[in-house]
Amino acid sequence: MPEKVIATTQEHLDIEDIRDDIVITKNGNACVVLQTNAVNFDLLSEQEQDAMIFAYAGLLNSLSFPIQVVVRSKIMDISSYMEKLEAAKNSQVNPRLAEEVGRYQTFVRELIAKNNVLDKRFYIVVPYFQASISALNPFSALRKKKVYFDKWQLLEKAKISLQPKKDHIIKQLSRIGIKAKVLSTQELVELFYDIYNPTVAREQKLALKASDYTTPVVEPAIEPSSFAAVKPQVKQMPEPNPAPSHPVAVERVNQEEDEYLR
Repeated sequence: MPEKVIATTQEHLDIEDIRDDIVITKNGNACVVLQTNAVNFDLLSEQEQDAMIFAYAGLLNSLSFPIQVVVRSKIMDISSYMEKLEAAKNSQVNPRLAEEVGRYQTFVRELIAKNNVLDKRFYIVVPYFQASISALNPFSALRKKKVYFDKWQLLEKAKISLQPKKDHIIKQLSRIGIKAKVLSTQELVELFYDIYNPTVAREQKLALKASDYTTPVVEPAIEPSSFAAVKPQVKQMPEPNPAPSHPVAVERVNQEEDEYLR
């Protein structure tokens, strides 16, 4: 009778691991994620709008590698904000100020009841592709067959390839007046936790850091045959310097201790 294989939720994720601010996917590719701010284009003057359009065209023309622009909208949870308003109203000594805060609370509740308060975030994904044909195939992640690759070698190559690309993107975006930053490992974990758990993330935040987990949030399965190849390296601590055994050296040390105590 064949052994029953129990599937886990990790098998349905496209993410193999997140390390050193880099996302490693199961098809042998990697990417970095940049988060940017937004600019209200309608509030700019005509000259500023033309300058921004030309700068954006210069950004697109300077690209020699693919990028992905992601705009993510989600309903904001303002329960903590309402609690702060309630605490501010209760702490007011002036009754008129407390009444004004109460009116503002009523206005916010009515606004939420009629319209959803959305939080928009903007991201730019800079990918790194392996040179193999199977990794370049966009449908390779959809196959049941697992793609085996050296994760640590891929991580080192991705660092070398992605460093100048993300610096170029950040520099070109600054010409448009947009600030961009690379998401750290902890921020990437929180982002994907929010994406895969949209309902739970509104009420329950990721409490621990990525380094606090005994088992990482996204950890690849280790094949039984690979345990013999992977051996932990234990660093030997250097032994402390032995005490001087020469009588003259011992006497000199005792004299220095006596002078210090005095």
